[in-house]
Amino acid sequence: MRIVVYGLLALLAIIQYPLWLGKGGWLRVYELDRSVSKQLEKNEALAARNAKLSGEVKDLKDGTKAIEERARAEHGMSKEGEIFVQVVPNKKASPEADKDKK
Repeated sequence: MRIVVYGLLALLAIIQYPLWLGKGGWLRVYELDRSVSKQLEKNEALAARNAKLSGEVKDLKDGTKAIEERARAEHGMSKEGEIFVQVVPNKKASPEADKDKK
């Protein structure tokens, strides 16, 4: 009787092995599911980035506001009749300067 029980337990273990640890086992499916969800998150982030870049390219091709904005921000350009004013904070008035004194 003992041999039959041990034999059935061994068969059960042999049958369960592919289910849990085999090529298409539950652990492998769980790992693949996690990797698919990570890749989907990456794809969503890249799709948002692509949409942003596509809009920027469209603005640069069609409109002048994007070009003007870039020229002002990156090159310090101004329109005719405008005066460029840069405000430099006083070191004495900054909170960091007060911390250095203490």
